[in-house]
Amino acid sequence: MNRPESPFAQALLPAENGQLCSIQSLVDTNAERDPGAIYFVATDSGRELSFAEVQRVCAELGAYFASHGLAQGDVVSLFMPNGLEAAMLILATMYQGMVVNPINLLSQPAQLAYILEHSETRLVLTVPEHESLLRSLAAQASRELHIEVIGDAGWLERARGVARQPARPPELDDAALLMYTSGTTGTPKGVLLSHGNLCANGVNISREHRLGPADRGLAPLPLYHINALVVNLVTPLTHGGSLAMPARFSASSFWRDALQTRCTWVNAVPTIIAYLIQSAPPELGPRELSGIRFCRSASAALPPEHHRAFEQRFGVDIIETMGLTETAAPSFSNPVQRELRKIGSIGRPSGTEARVAGADGAVLGDGEVGEIQLRGGNVMRGYLKNPQETTKAFTADGWFRTGDLGYRDADGYYFITGRAKELIIKGGENIAPREIDEALLKHASVLEAAAVGVKDSNYGQNIEAYLVLRPGAGLEEQELREHCLQHLGRYKMPRACHIVDDLPRGPSGKIQRLKLTELPAEAVRRSLRLQPA
Repeated sequence: MNRPESPFAQALLPAENGQLCSIQSLVDTNAERDPGAIYFVATDSGRELSFAEVQRVCAELGAYFASHGLAQGDVVSLFMPNGLEAAMLILATMYQGMVVNPINLLSQPAQLAYILEHSETRLVLTVPEHESLLRSLAAQASRELHIEVIGDAGWLERARGVARQPARPPELDDAALLMYTSGTTGTPKGVLLSHGNLCANGVNISREHRLGPADRGLAPLPLYHINALVVNLVTPLTHGGSLAMPARFSASSFWRDALQTRCTWVNAVPTIIAYLIQSAPPELGPRELSGIRFCRSASAALPPEHHRAFEQRFGVDIIETMGLTETAAPSFSNPVQRELRKIGSIGRPSGTEARVAGADGAVLGDGEVGEIQLRGGNVMRGYLKNPQETTKAFTADGWFRTGDLGYRDADGYYFITGRAKELIIKGGENIAPREIDEALLKHASVLEAAAVGVKDSNYGQNIEAYLVLRPGAGLEEQELREHCLQHLGRYKMPRACHIVDDLPRGPSGKIQRLKLTELPAEAVRRSLRLQPA
């Protein structure tokens, strides 16, 4: 079903006029152009904020930050769930010229302590359920650390004072956002993004998806992830649109929230898409969802089977994209036009330059697999207090090394084959884990699959996989062995497949392959041995 495109607001694009180069300028411009237009809707409570109200909140919270002795450039951390308060505090911190640091709520105490220490946070904003943990960490910190507990929906109003503008307006190159990568190994790295990085990608997303003032996006992802923060929170400021935000993702209420708040697009990740396919009420179909222009998928590769099943079930087109925390969310996107999209591809460069390079640094031709590298206005300024890792992240000629392996086809579309660190090398042959995943997902009983390399005395590495089955489904060894022989052949068949209830993930829902082999024995419900040990 082809849906009408929304009018595209060219006049609000920062890159076009050179004046809108900060979060403050975006907020102020929208408040001046259309003060009564709604920017934010909380789906659970129905609370709304207009652009004029957002501007007032951002200006008046300046007095609150000043009361804590904060100045421009200081770091303010948030350890709290999605909601109107969290969204406005993120915007207000950047509006006032300080650096906001949203922290993953799944962080373990040791990781949380490291982030608070490394970031030199002066103030942590949280909710009652996390107060005890944060106060215990603050007591051990090497400097004074203020913990502010936001206990109810009225806190935001009580904290506002006389409007206070920052000493100087934030500028293009000023730091705005600090996000720590979850990583699969080692300590997290603090990705430092500027106002210019955020504005540039807000523009890229608006242009790529042809978004305008009439568009409202459903935002079910956590704001401590770059996807939700840039795609849903910042991007509407560049085109005058709005967002509707539930407190958390719920498959049972996802479509209801989208329809009740009149969303024209939805933002998701492959895990959400898989669960939506499984849980949608039978009466919900293309006719009921005709007002939704597209579903945007990001943060991890979307299996083609799930892509096709979603579009067939709901009649809503999926636009697959790809980006990283270091690139302020997407750097690639498939086009809005259905006839130009390629299922299985992350699309074409979106506001960035891209290339594929070999291990020796030489640029490769179409169809050749190598590391995908990027440069553009959305690429980070570097890792906080980590010059060694910053240097390693860039080539000598200034291209950002994504760590993703892939290739470009003759039409300029890019395809991901895996992560360099996750590549399985069996008997000297490179095997992309995603190839194994996609073959396993072709089985009707398999909902999610993730392959990983394990040590093997004969081959150096061998293949094992972890599976989440569809509700009520069963799976036997011989059945799966025959399936893998058909779709993979004997050499690429996993040695074993382990059935689990869930897979380890980062904050975006991306599967963390290198943590699969660290799962405790009790997490594995059953193991299917497909090849001799």
